[in-house]
Order: sequence, then C-alpha cells, then structure tokens
Amino acid sequence: MTEKPVPPPSAAPGGGAKEGAAGGAQIRKRSVKIAGHSTSLSLEGIFWDALKEVAAGRGLSLNALIEEIDRGRGGNLSSAVRVYLLQHYRAAGQPPETSPETNPPDPSEDPSRLP
Repeated sequence: MTEKPVPPPSAAPGGGAKEGAAGGAQIRKRSVKIAGHSTSLSLEGIFWDALKEVAAGRGLSLNALIEEIDRGRGGNLSSAVRVYLLQHYRAAGQPPETSPETNPPDPSEDPSRLP
C-alpha cells in the first residue's frame, strides 16, 4: 500500500480543509488492492488511523477490511469507509440492549414497596 499526501483544496470561500492538532483533516491518498485490483482511496488522516485501529482489533489486514467494506457498499468507496467507521464507533459507544429477562427491575424502584 502506498501513501501519497494530497494537497488541501484551494482556499476559496467554503473550501479548504482545516488542520487538526494532529493533521487529521489532511486528505491522504493510498493505493489499495480490492479483489486483486489496485485502486486509490482518499481519506483524511484521522479516518486512516481509525481504519487501522478497527482492522487490528478485528485481526484483519487493512486491505481485508477495505475489501469487506467494498463488498457492502452502494456508492463511493471513500464515503463507504467513513460511514462504516461512524457506525462501528457508534455501536461501540452504545450500551448493550437490555431486556426484562436479562435485567430484572431493581426492587428499590418497585412502586408497590413505597410507604
């Protein structure tokens, strides 16, 4: 996989990426292989970092995770990667779903036990 920094968009009104503390907003273009074919993928640095983190956490190579995302996408690959990462981190931040069977009510909250 090769990485090529992409210069930020022009400083026209409404354009241009603002650099974060770690340069996370700068677009980085990398060459990746999907199903044996090389293609380029442009993402902000923060998304490349998150993609590496998720791949490592799942025991996958970066290319394997990108291939998985590619199989489920409907549009642009860069957008599909960003959406995948957003969904991944949203799900990771959500508490597990609860049900009455797995989490019985707290007896101290039982209204019938009020004085």
